[in-house]
Amino acid sequence: MLVGEEEETVKCPHCLVEVHESWSSTIVSTEMPGRECAIAEAMVCPACARLVVRLRTGHFSRAEFKEIAPLRLVFPRTANRAPAPPEVDDPSIREDYQEACLILADSPKASAALGRRCLQNLLRTKAGVNHGNLADEIKEVLDRKVLPSLLADNVDAIRQIGNFAAHPMKSSNIGEILPVEPDEAEWTLDVLEGLFDHYYVQPARALVKRTALDKKLAEAGKPPMKKP
Repeated sequence: MLVGEEEETVKCPHCLVEVHESWSSTIVSTEMPGRECAIAEAMVCPACARLVVRLRTGHFSRAEFKEIAPLRLVFPRTANRAPAPPEVDDPSIREDYQEACLILADSPKASAALGRRCLQNLLRTKAGVNHGNLADEIKEVLDRKVLPSLLADNVDAIRQIGNFAAHPMKSSNIGEILPVEPDEAEWTLDVLEGLFDHYYVQPARALVKRTALDKKLAEAGKPPMKKP
């Protein structure tokens, strides 16, 4: 058993409480110099008493372990991105986005497919585009010039990064598991975050402010603000 020399804090993926690390480590493959190996680390969260397991991959060189891959959380399975904001009230959009985040590291192809489906569903629900293929629906939204310029550029980049011209099935069969370009899946998730803010979060915040202002106007005997 190998035990870490230093004790630092970590956020428990179960209860999200900052706790002091106390990992027990076990080599689960060869210790031969220069050979790839893995070290499993486990601890029980002192706050919620639930098990957390993570995996280090690397190789030993002169008795020193050198990592060759990012530290990976094995249990519990969690996404390394924030969930969709609570203002996103469409269950299908939330579920597709969350699953795309969850499987990003394991399968960028599947994550990209879910991301494209989520994007098309969002454009149809919130932007009211005419139903067609995803490339045409993106173009329709951009042609309307209703998105902030930076967000519009980012949405348009989905077609460019995904190379829709060379892979038309990404546009016509959005749920298809297809080869992806480097960073394509992650970029799609980044763009979805921006669209969530534009179509859900900002309108919800504006409504809260307008409601509070209308209340003050009513208390002052004045008419409410005109609806946009």
